[in-house]
Amino acid sequence: MKNLGKLIISIVICEMAGVIGSIFTSSSVKTWYLTINKPSFNPPSWLFAPVWVALFLLMGIAMFLVWNKNKKGLIIFFIQLFFNILWSAMFFGLKSPLFGLIVIVILWVLILLTIVRFFKISPPAGELLIPYILWVTFATVLNLAIVLLN
Repeated sequence: MKNLGKLIISIVICEMAGVIGSIFTSSSVKTWYLTINKPSFNPPSWLFAPVWVALFLLMGIAMFLVWNKNKKGLIIFFIQLFFNILWSAMFFGLKSPLFGLIVIVILWVLILLTIVRFFKISPPAGELLIPYILWVTFATVLNLAIVLLN
């Protein structure tokens, strides 16, 4: 039962990061974001929410696996989670693709460091973060394209 509580807490923490990020996003996604130039490979808007919900779920499970083995392994995880929220604040909140690009590059490095750390503690936890870094890699390319087009 104790582990179930930790699992739920881990998932809720990660999903709440998504909720906080969406506060910045929701105010701009149907207004400002529609007015900027986007590349041809920009996914439809409806795709982002389900992808992020799934990624935050995977992140929560990974967090739980590491929390059970080594709490210190979570330090880098929480730093990257902060930068995940910060990206939404910069890109959508400030309406600044350039600041968003700077933050997402830092986020990508932090995710990579988190994956490396998690693999050392719990290989399945590291594996669970691979879709996250792949999506953020795509988001980084998308963010760069938006900077260049605007």
